[in-house]
Amino acid sequence: MTTSDFAAYIAGLPRVLAGAAALFRDTEGRVLLVEPNYREGWALPGGTVESDAGESPRQGARRETAEEIGLDVELGRLLAVDWVQGPGRPPLVAYLYDGGVLGEHDLEAIRLQEEELLSWRLVPREELAAYLSGALGRRVLAGLDVLAKDSGTAELENGHRVG
Repeated sequence: MTTSDFAAYIAGLPRVLAGAAALFRDTEGRVLLVEPNYREGWALPGGTVESDAGESPRQGARRETAEEIGLDVELGRLLAVDWVQGPGRPPLVAYLYDGGVLGEHDLEAIRLQEEELLSWRLVPREELAAYLSGALGRRVLAGLDVLAKDSGTAELENGHRVG
């Protein structure tokens, strides 16, 4: 196979997006959520992995966290991987990493990226459904379950456990 044949082959392969986020909690176990200004609803700090620039999902989550909330932290283990498919867009592989527990000093250091975020808040597990819906909401709950059981990584499809 020639170089141009290989390039054509690669160009014809299906496209998959990659996103990565960090799951931060405070000392009371509440989850840190951010409110984007470019869409409705709430999210976790994170975003698109810049794989064309050689970025890994872990690097993407760390970069996005630093950009969005001003905290450049070493992320913990991978909590969940979610295959998300929806109408009108390519599939997304969403990686969820443990951001750790933020103390009062960390929370005071949060600085929002004004170009993308309106606000942030800490939300108890029992109130997450009011802020996060669909696959994201289920992914966050799966990540919290992994942390509570101190076991493995959750494999998800549209936020539902598989395997």
